[in-house]
Amino acid sequence: MADILPFHQKRASTETPEPEPLWRDVLGQSLRAAREEQGGRLVDVAERAGISPQYLSEIERGRKEPSSEMIAAVTGALGVDLADLLVGIAGTVRRRRGTGLAVGRRPAGPVLMAA
Repeated sequence: MADILPFHQKRASTETPEPEPLWRDVLGQSLRAAREEQGGRLVDVAERAGISPQYLSEIERGRKEPSSEMIAAVTGALGVDLADLLVGIAGTVRRRRGTGLAVGRRPAGPVLMAA
């Protein structure tokens, strides 16, 4: 029979962690920043994207979770590369969470695996 090894958990921090940012909030902030950087008006960008100004405003405020087609339409209307936008959003989420890129890393502590 196998030995039972103790599993040490990290003690909970007394500080309340900041909630993880919602993807739609970061997306909206990024789209609004791109539009404002270009000096574009919400109405004009919405028209070029083929959506209503109200819907674009809701996307920018993080109130709506747009489909991939809507994101592509808005980035196209802004002349922003979709891949660059997504990489920027991922970086923003990582910074807000306080974590770096986790791909290829080994866990720092014990790992429980089901048999």
